[in-house]
Amino acid sequence: MQIAAIETSVVALPYSMGGPHPLFAGQAWDRMEILLVKVETTDGFVGWGEAFGHAAIPTTKAAIDSIVAPLMVGRDAGDLATLTRQVLHGVHLLGRNGSFVYGFSGVEIALWDIIGKRAGMPLWRLLGGGAPASLPAYASLLRYGNDLDLVARNTADACAAGYRHIKLHEVTLEAVRAARQAPGAADAAIMLDVNCVWTPPEARAMATALAGEGLHWLEEPVWPPEDGAGLASLRPHGIPLSAGENTAGLFGFKALIEAGAIDIAQPSVTKLGGIGEMIRVIRLCEERGIRVVPHSPYFGPGFIATLHIAAALIEDPMIEVLWAHMEANPFDPWVRPQHGRLAVPTAPGLGCDPDPAILARYAKGPPTRTEWRRP
Repeated sequence: MQIAAIETSVVALPYSMGGPHPLFAGQAWDRMEILLVKVETTDGFVGWGEAFGHAAIPTTKAAIDSIVAPLMVGRDAGDLATLTRQVLHGVHLLGRNGSFVYGFSGVEIALWDIIGKRAGMPLWRLLGGGAPASLPAYASLLRYGNDLDLVARNTADACAAGYRHIKLHEVTLEAVRAARQAPGAADAAIMLDVNCVWTPPEARAMATALAGEGLHWLEEPVWPPEDGAGLASLRPHGIPLSAGENTAGLFGFKALIEAGAIDIAQPSVTKLGGIGEMIRVIRLCEERGIRVVPHSPYFGPGFIATLHIAAALIEDPMIEVLWAHMEANPFDPWVRPQHGRLAVPTAPGLGCDPDPAILARYAKGPPTRTEWRRP
């Protein structure tokens, strides 16, 4: 079976987040956009993937359409090892982390979907897992600009919705305390993700201030994110450290682990190079005694792939769910937790093809298709 076609498309889904929409590049981020990758094979199978982009989706889409898809159409759709080695080598001069790796990730996820469909098995079974129960989720709140009332209100709402773990995207001690004091939050675990905002000296000062707050983890406290030594310098403060969403592949995680920089690894399947690279990172972390909690604030095949991987391969899994209420989603119901837990699809492959009516309703422009021209 060869890859007959690769098609990229974008859906833009209106959402609310419990506060004003954030600005990104000077524009209101009032739509959650999913960059979808559809792969078709010569024997009639169709798989779906998701490539990372957020506000930079046009860049990742262009990387797929112009470089990644032409490198992959016509190739053996089941030979993921060769495709991964050759395609990522082919684009390595364009960056070992960024749009080309994100683009490949989306195609690779779709190929795993096809492999599972051809085998008649859900991805979790293909990866060697047993029938999964529902998975616990944690609420990943968006940033409210240190508006303490919004922090407290959304923390309380998330606790009322059944979440027992709440992640903040704020940068102050006061925000952590506001969350901790919110109604229903007394028994909740609080995490803090500051998105690499501090230099190492600033991070050490903040870690000193936060040391008594009982944080479940402190995420990406150091700029730049690849500064393993700077991250490791926070160790004496006793707060578990997490990172990984911006880490380039297996060897990026190996460098963080060898620097003694992380307690929790957060690989992201839509950024890392896909499911195969995610498996390699999980195995490395198992060997080194590092907990894995995937980065997954998505709403499409990348999120669903994370469910399968966690169900099959991660001990004590916990799934990140962005605290955002979608008007509609083509991958419902699998992307919506119930009482703080997520069901895992049991149909072959990812087990969740998108609703075509919702795709059409929220499409942002026409799809772009790269087809194999048979010799």
